[in-house]
Amino acid sequence: MASLQISGGSVRFVVGFNRTSYNRPIGSVTFPHSPRRFSIGRPLLLRRASVSGESETDEITDAERDVSGSSSASLLGFQLAPPGDQEIISANTTKETTHQEETSDATDESEMADFGVPGNRAVEEGPAEVEYTSVKAEVINNLVFVTSEAAPYSKTGGLGDVCGSLPIALAGRGHRVMVISPRYLNGTSADKNYARAKDLGVRVTVHCFGGSQEVSFYHEYRDGVDWVFIDHQSYHRPGNPYGDSKGAFGDNQFRFTLLCHAACEAPLVLPLGGFTYGEKSLFLVNDWHAGLVPILLAAKYRPYGVYKDARSILIIHNLAHQGVEPAATYSNLGLPSEWYGAVGWVFPTWARTHALDTGEAVNVLKGAIVTSDRIITVSQGYAWEITTVEGGYGLQDLLSSRKSVINGITNGINIDEWDPSKDEHIPFHYSLDDYSNKVKCKMALQKELGLPIRPECPMVWFHKRSIGFIGRLDYQKGIDLIQTAGPDLMVDDIQFVMLGSGDPKCESWMRSMEETYRDKFRGWVGFNVPISHRITAGCDILLMPSRFEPCGLNQLYAMRYGTIPVVHATGGLRDTVENFNPYAEGGAGAGTGWVFSPLSKDSMVSALRLAAATYREYKDSWEGLMRRGMSRNYSWENAAVQYEQVFQWVFMDPPYIN
Repeated sequence: MASLQISGGSVRFVVGFNRTSYNRPIGSVTFPHSPRRFSIGRPLLLRRASVSGESETDEITDAERDVSGSSSASLLGFQLAPPGDQEIISANTTKETTHQEETSDATDESEMADFGVPGNRAVEEGPAEVEYTSVKAEVINNLVFVTSEAAPYSKTGGLGDVCGSLPIALAGRGHRVMVISPRYLNGTSADKNYARAKDLGVRVTVHCFGGSQEVSFYHEYRDGVDWVFIDHQSYHRPGNPYGDSKGAFGDNQFRFTLLCHAACEAPLVLPLGGFTYGEKSLFLVNDWHAGLVPILLAAKYRPYGVYKDARSILIIHNLAHQGVEPAATYSNLGLPSEWYGAVGWVFPTWARTHALDTGEAVNVLKGAIVTSDRIITVSQGYAWEITTVEGGYGLQDLLSSRKSVINGITNGINIDEWDPSKDEHIPFHYSLDDYSNKVKCKMALQKELGLPIRPECPMVWFHKRSIGFIGRLDYQKGIDLIQTAGPDLMVDDIQFVMLGSGDPKCESWMRSMEETYRDKFRGWVGFNVPISHRITAGCDILLMPSRFEPCGLNQLYAMRYGTIPVVHATGGLRDTVENFNPYAEGGAGAGTGWVFSPLSKDSMVSALRLAAATYREYKDSWEGLMRRGMSRNYSWENAAVQYEQVFQWVFMDPPYIN
């Protein structure tokens, strides 16, 4: 299985496998013509978003090239949009509603409940300023997170936040936790994040892509967690973890194949704290970048008696990224030929590029779904959505077949970093007990942005953070909806702040809006941590018209800072934002924001106008919204307890073998 070599004071492991005596291969999962179990009932076509950000025709002529900032240059699932010319549902043909109502395509709450964990709530009610005393878990596990990014070392979005915070919460509850990610060096100040990580002197040779690749391991012990970084030359280049200004890296399949092979070896060969994690480890693999891990455990290790007591849990942060590449690349993955069926993927006829295209490909995320022992998504609503035609990106039938092992657990946030009572990035501090300084934060923000200082004017913000190409992300976040509604919004007495990316089209639009509405609109190009904190604290309303949102963190940050979210009823947004009802609780009111549906310009504008009117005319109701949002418990402690329940379940059944 592995041979040991000692050279020059370094320990070297050569990894390989005997190509005999394999298990029965898995059949390829394609697109069966079976009845859809969770069909919404509205006819939809699959749509592809182009790299430039412009939508193409409502027919698929090719598989979408994944060039977002959170994935590699791989083929991926398809965009879904209503048929015909309706990129946005028109209020003229669909009945408006600014509240989350029961309609023919409303979510079946009983179906969503099937994906919950006992005691699961999107956010728990309780004092926001409570001091958390870590309670030890009943069962202690050796946990191995495998991820393409982990804050503060590397981060492009929510995946980095989760893998930088959840391991610390679990370690605080007594688990032994290792996080494995690449050691990215891009020649910027971000390289200093790895300054405390020391070379362990362990070298592993990985056989893949028709050759042998040597990787090394760096280690830092921080906050009770073993942070392990895989070092290889392919991780040393300018740009972010997935691409640069020219697009996604063309060798991302190679880079993340190395990550997965090295991650499987780490618990066996790294003597962290004097001893290894060993074979009875629980791997938590995040998105397709780590998706080869459960396949390797089943195909490469367990047939030879290694990792027979280990388990794997796939955590899906965004199903749109699947790691799909041409079928010819299968031999590069370092898997036995008999296991092609695990990752084999066939596009339906209508999705192929031409008449001679067989549609054959390898889909790493599909293989992870097949071979993982359990599956977790980052919200309960998203766990349901990925089993539907609209949200399944071609994997809905496979995911529906594994419904019994899928659970949704809402992400938490770092309540120490995001705390208005001690946030170092905001000019004035406030809390649930005394939030009078929030208006001072607003006035300071208005001055910083060059807007008229008007504390009585509702201040709305929209955050479109993106790394790399952003065409598909723009579609997901609903920026086209905001652009369409811009003139209507500017008629009202509001101030609008947009924190955007460096996309030329978006930047041009923001510049045009600033010139036209000098006293009402400001755009901020690029992502900046201090300004994002100041905008969160200074604004009154957060607008999130996302078409889909697996979890979403901005609405959690906003509510913690007393900023009221106005969101589209989808995924984690629907789970975490309670629609405002002024008549509940004997007139005292209930809810933490506004949840609108359907996704149309008119329903979004109506919800935003209702929020603005409440801010101006009903101060008591507004303060109630602020209090309820700020009093919610958004800590990772809640999520950690729910993860532990899934940990117990995963060891009840035998591991995946064939």
